[in-house]
Amino acid sequence: MVVIHVKFGGEASDEFLYETSCSASCDALIRELVEMNNTRVRLAFLCGAVKELGRFGPAKPAEEQGNLDEVKEQLEGMRIDKSANYEADPSGARVGNGVGPQLTAVFEEVAAEAERYISKNQVKARKALTMEALKDKVANFRGAVAMAFPMGLPKHDVVFAALESTDGLEGTQADRALLNPDTAQLWCAGREFQRNQTVGDRLGKNEKTKVVAKLVNPGSGPPGREPIVNDEERKAMMAHYFKRQQDLKDLSESTDDDYLTSQWANPKGLKNSLQGFDRHQIIAPGLGRR
Repeated sequence: MVVIHVKFGGEASDEFLYETSCSASCDALIRELVEMNNTRVRLAFLCGAVKELGRFGPAKPAEEQGNLDEVKEQLEGMRIDKSANYEADPSGARVGNGVGPQLTAVFEEVAAEAERYISKNQVKARKALTMEALKDKVANFRGAVAMAFPMGLPKHDVVFAALESTDGLEGTQADRALLNPDTAQLWCAGREFQRNQTVGDRLGKNEKTKVVAKLVNPGSGPPGREPIVNDEERKAMMAHYFKRQQDLKDLSESTDDDYLTSQWANPKGLKNSLQGFDRHQIIAPGLGRR
């Protein structure tokens, strides 16, 4: 299988692994990668929204969004319907009637499972994602919400909209990360995957190929080359060079001659090492080495 390490944007961008074959169409590949990206965006959005749903209950109608219950009670004299699990939403976006501890735990478990699956750590674990598994995660959210709200959520709730399709993310921050399957572009090593070709035409016929590719919006041109070393390697190199400079500085300022007893200061160190003994080895007089 050809393994494609899909990245988005800059150095600290999102990423995942995908397996395909040399005979696969580039058009089908790009459409599949876009669908996977958009589903991962949906899941990331649902992870946060479902936790809010469990804690503060369904969303208020659009005209009441942002109105705090405490203000409505004290200043307007309105009676707020409060269940046994009521907790006022500090943003005023939800009614405050949560689903209770047991169902909240179910929501959190489903969200944690989805977060683990779409995490960038899957790349380090060398685990490729599949569209079927991503759809299963969405179905888990749908089942958990149906369990807590048998009569269904109000259609103006963002969780209801996001469970229906990616169109439900319109107007949210997550909407910016969505890609269009008809126009998205896939680049690798400064060259674009042409939709009328196969993966083999672009990468060769070796099924054991692994490449890094970037999925971008049209018109952005070829993505910039990635740095040769990553952040962790760069930090380790800087720490090494700093320690080396500090050692040289301490050595130049030192007036002691302790260094003369160091192994590296022995002028016959190379000869001794080639002969099989170091400068501290003592040979009794009259006895040779065997």
